[in-house]
Amino acid sequence: MVGSKLKNLYNKLLLDQRNYFVEKNLKGFLGTKFLKYIFYGTFTLSAIAFPSLPVSSLPQSTSSLISESPKEVIDQVWQIIYRDYLDSSGKYDSIKWLELRKKLLSVGYVDASESYDAIRGMLSSLEDPYTRFLDPREFKEMRIDTSGELTGVGIQLSLDKETNSLVVVSPIEGTPAFNAGIKPNDVIISINEESTQGMSIDNAVKLIRGKKGSEVVLGLKRNNKILKIELVRARIEINAVETKLNKTQSGLDIGYIRLKQFNANSVREMRNAISNLESENIYGYILDLRRNPGGLLEASIEISRLWIREGIIVSTETRDGIKDVRRANGSSLTKLPVVVLVDGGSASASEIVSGAIQDNNRGILVGQRTFGKGLVQSVRSLSDGSGLTVTIAKYLTPKGKDIHKYGIEPDIEYKLSEQEILELRREHLGTKKDPQYKVAESALLNKIKNSKKKTTYNPIGSNINYALE
Repeated sequence: MVGSKLKNLYNKLLLDQRNYFVEKNLKGFLGTKFLKYIFYGTFTLSAIAFPSLPVSSLPQSTSSLISESPKEVIDQVWQIIYRDYLDSSGKYDSIKWLELRKKLLSVGYVDASESYDAIRGMLSSLEDPYTRFLDPREFKEMRIDTSGELTGVGIQLSLDKETNSLVVVSPIEGTPAFNAGIKPNDVIISINEESTQGMSIDNAVKLIRGKKGSEVVLGLKRNNKILKIELVRARIEINAVETKLNKTQSGLDIGYIRLKQFNANSVREMRNAISNLESENIYGYILDLRRNPGGLLEASIEISRLWIREGIIVSTETRDGIKDVRRANGSSLTKLPVVVLVDGGSASASEIVSGAIQDNNRGILVGQRTFGKGLVQSVRSLSDGSGLTVTIAKYLTPKGKDIHKYGIEPDIEYKLSEQEILELRREHLGTKKDPQYKVAESALLNKIKNSKKKTTYNPIGSNINYALE
């Protein structure tokens, strides 16, 4: 009875809001074409900030409407949005939001699940894929995800907003999906024989997730062929960084560092990688951020500081115009030339690092235009153990560019052909069989040559002039 009443109320509330915005002739959703999710659990990797904001700091109300616990959580979410939310879609209106609170708190909720449905319905009216409610189990999994220990099948997935299809961006190496041969651009058409047509991201998550050791069957469409892939779910610890000591055709040693995500371990791993390669007397670096969907905001800032000695790293701006400028602090580990590889899978935190390197003239970017996710989410814990990721700010590159939806253009563009995409394998990344890497290596050699002319480097025991001829 209550569930039916609640559902009817939601339909009316959302319809009222849609009609209101149509009447106001506001713009539609300004977000990106794809919504990126990582199926380790349910967490969306993006520019995430974890504030030390306790739940008790939320505005408190003495109203009898929220004396019940389910309503308290609803009101906490409502207040966070009302106070801090940065609207990037044009769907938020403070007057309607005030009306919505009164209506939601006038309903009786039997249990937490009904209040969670209320919260999700309330947030869906914002049409912001990055502002999401997580129940206690999902919130716990999200925090595990950002620690670098993941559970699932290891699929990096997007939602194509034009076709409403679930599309694989890439499988993560070493995971069940990677080992089973799942490829980028595979379309997931079914999960355990259930069609994904019109399926939401959250519902797909619920079907793909499961206990360690259990099986999930994915139906895939690849080049007009239908495939069925059986996967065994697993807990996976992913190393954020991998390195290689490569030798150029000229005989110079260079460092290759691939950063896969910005998690709690990535700063330490990046620091170790740079320090180890510095001891090898290399001449420069290629930093690979391709297919890196982002992660923790603080990790992106600290990693940028490992490369940039001085200057602005990034600035964030709230809806009230309050700016927080983050700068380099003189803790960089190398002055050697660097070239950064980027593509359409380089998002959010990856764009913070690549934008900082580009705008500070610290290095050049090679590859394809980045994803274009320039929003910052804050993670808020709620009183019953659930949580909320909420868009609170946009970020700007050091030169003040707002890259949301537009992405960052590389200094040297190289778009892979369809044939190159088909032939490129995971083990080819960072080798001569990687076409974009070859372009990056050529660009790096030019930077090394120019640096030599400026007598920036003094390699010991090497005839660098001969090597660069």
